Amino acid sequence: MTSPARSLALGCAILVALAACKQEAQPPQMPPPEVGVVTVSPQTVPLQRDLVGRLSPYRSSDVRARVPGVLVKRVYKEGSDVKEGQALFLIDPAPLQASLSAAQANLASAQATHANARTAAERARQLAPQRFVSRSDLDNAEAAERSAAAAVQQARANVESARINLGYATVTAPISGRAGKQQVTEGALVGQGEATLLTTIDQIDPLYVNFSMSVSELDSLRRAQGEGGVELNAAGESPVRVLLPDGRVHAHTGMLDFSGIVADPATGSVSLRARVPNPELSLLPGMFVTLQATLGSRSGAYLVPQAAIQRDANGAYAMVVGKDGNVLRRNVVTDRAQDGQWLISEGLQPGDQVIVAGLQKVKEGAPAKPTPWTPPAAANGNAPAAPAPADAAPEAAAGDDAADGKQAE
Repeated sequence: MTSPARSLALGCAILVALAACKQEAQPPQMPPPEVGVVTVSPQTVPLQRDLVGRLSPYRSSDVRARVPGVLVKRVYKEGSDVKEGQALFLIDPAPLQASLSAAQANLASAQATHANARTAAERARQLAPQRFVSRSDLDNAEAAERSAAAAVQQARANVESARINLGYATVTAPISGRAGKQQVTEGALVGQGEATLLTTIDQIDPLYVNFSMSVSELDSLRRAQGEGGVELNAAGESPVRVLLPDGRVHAHTGMLDFSGIVADPATGSVSLRARVPNPELSLLPGMFVTLQATLGSRSGAYLVPQAAIQRDANGAYAMVVGKDGNVLRRNVVTDRAQDGQWLISEGLQPGDQVIVAGLQKVKEGAPAKPTPWTPPAAANGNAPAAPAPADAAPEAAAGDDAADGKQAE
């Protein structure tokens, strides 16, 4: 090979080598990051509230002495269940029996007087046509008859009153329920000048749960109802569940049966009440319990894990993977947190793939590889995590994002 040809071949080899080195120096392109997503769709979501309430008896009745006398005996066991009409206390009946006997005697005297007056008036009416008695004597005889008849009626009323008072000597239960402790001991003078309290009976099946709701929450619910977004059941009832202090759920579901119309000026809240069955008598009046109240339902809403929602100066937003595989930002409106999820009323569309895990690896407009997201508790085979409170701070949601991102990595 001649020298020029050899130089040309050597130059070509050098150029080929330089091109190969340049190609090897280019870094490989990174694949799209893998993110965990949930595909959302509109659904009807129950509107639930966790509220603190206090139990109170369904009915409560004070048992009082209605007649004066000395308390002789208590005939029930304190703290036991009693039936309506059951005898509870005995008051000394002797003075009341004497009053009844006196009233009966007065009635007999009035009846005798009335009989004599009636006989005299009848005689005067027979003699008046023959003018054997004057018109004035006839009028007096008839007036005496009417007065005697009125006296008989009054005496009968006195007998009936005395008989009722004698019946009050046996103090009975006005309602069925659980009787409390005795307030007055035997031998005490009761009912003298006032109706002395003897005990109290509380009906504790069912029970009332009294609680309150802020005016703002109630207004939000009513606005949702006015917009047609809230659907109540056919009976217009709102069910409630009772959580005991130890976290257990009461076996029987209650119903909301009263809502106040006046706001308390001191607290800015409205009083509500629910009725809860208590056949096992496991709930007691005065206990504080947590209520999970279902106040209707909202249609066309989305439930999204709290970790998927982020916040900045413009408000809440979610990152979704579009149909072209690129990441999009969706500004959303969060109504409330419920069972560890945000209830989204605006901003999402059916079929959106909302990113839950790997948010720190994505960028708006960049591609991402979506994979179905599995909650950490479900992936580990554990029980679901406890629901987050409704007023969870945005910082808590951001912390959940970071935790899910590290796990996805």
